[in-house]
Amino acid sequence: MKRSTIILLSVLGLFLLIFMNGCSTYNTMVDKEENGVKKSWKQVEVQYQARMDKTKNLFSIVMSNADYESSTLKSIVEARSNATKIQVNIDDLTQDNLDKFQKAQDQFGSSLGKLLAIAENYPNLKASDAFKKFQAQYEGMENRIAKARSDFNDVVGDYNSYIRRFPRNIWSGFFGFEQKAYFQADQGSEKAPDIEAMRKN
Repeated sequence: MKRSTIILLSVLGLFLLIFMNGCSTYNTMVDKEENGVKKSWKQVEVQYQARMDKTKNLFSIVMSNADYESSTLKSIVEARSNATKIQVNIDDLTQDNLDKFQKAQDQFGSSLGKLLAIAENYPNLKASDAFKKFQAQYEGMENRIAKARSDFNDVVGDYNSYIRRFPRNIWSGFFGFEQKAYFQADQGSEKAPDIEAMRKN
């Protein structure tokens, strides 16, 4: 076999190896993005939507009691409206977009928490069976949201680390795969909420 033929076959073999590696890497990145990140994001959206749906009835429950806290109810309605306006496209999951989404959702959650805290001051509201039912569901809703966010962060971490490792970072740049943003804890969230202060405000 001629030396030129050996060199040609070696070069072709190298290109074939690079091509196969690129195909395999691309397919894995697609799988991690589609079946990992996007699927997990849908679960986050489902849990937030469930909270939105369950709070629709909350307004009528509170308003049916004559001594409800109108300013608190107004803040919940506004926060809910703001939270429904902000949508995040999974293909544009930048930290800035995710922060805006999280801020709106957290404001809504904070308003709900405040209403539950001040309910102690309103015996008719507190005694309402519908309100008791909502209170029982509230903790479960928040736990499911926290779990969905935690699972999402795990999947994003796996995806981000995969596309950043060498030589996959070359392929991810070539194919246009970008890092996804994480949910982050709010500043001061490590402190327990002051229920008494919430009741007074």
